[in-house]
Amino acid sequence: MKVWAIVLAAGSGARYGGPKHELQLGGLPLWKRSVSVLEASGIDSVVVVGPVDGGVPGGPRRRDSVVAGLAAVPESVEWVVIHDAARPLITRRLVATVLGAARSGQSDAVVPALAVTDTLKVVDGDVVVETIDRSQLAAVQTPQAFRAKLLREAHLIDPDDDVTDDAGLLERIGGTVTIVPGDRTNIKITFAGDLELAEQMMGVMRDD
Repeated sequence: MKVWAIVLAAGSGARYGGPKHELQLGGLPLWKRSVSVLEASGIDSVVVVGPVDGGVPGGPRRRDSVVAGLAAVPESVEWVVIHDAARPLITRRLVATVLGAARSGQSDAVVPALAVTDTLKVVDGDVVVETIDRSQLAAVQTPQAFRAKLLREAHLIDPDDDVTDDAGLLERIGGTVTIVPGDRTNIKITFAGDLELAEQMMGVMRDD
């Protein structure tokens, strides 16, 4: 099974306070940490989307950047893995779990997910409207694996819709999406302070 990966590093980083592609963790840019783990996990080739050395120019939205990355992936590639560079604590173990489920042939996409442990509320301003039943909820992460042909088709649907999750697009066209256990150390660098947390976590993580 031929597998390529797309690492997304083109975001504006608005919630962080600026672009994150130049941020470093353990002496390496966030995107390079992800690339090194993916390459060490049996991925055939990695395309980086963003203003980095050898990168493919991204777009104004995440979806545009995924499409730009897909354009650099040969049509012969069967599966493509999408990963956010802002998740630099990705591990080879997590990649192997995702790829193992993809190779089983049981679904069209595989996403790592964690059970939601916090109580969730629907609010209107500062007023609670409803409490959500979390028993059937999951928080998804990247890397996510997709049948490349179906992912290309999915991105042709409602191109003006600013989606934040590629798996949601596959669901719209009837694709089967399954989950595998995520990793709680696989945090996303989103807000100020997250990088410091990642540095602390990296100090106690095993190299797997």
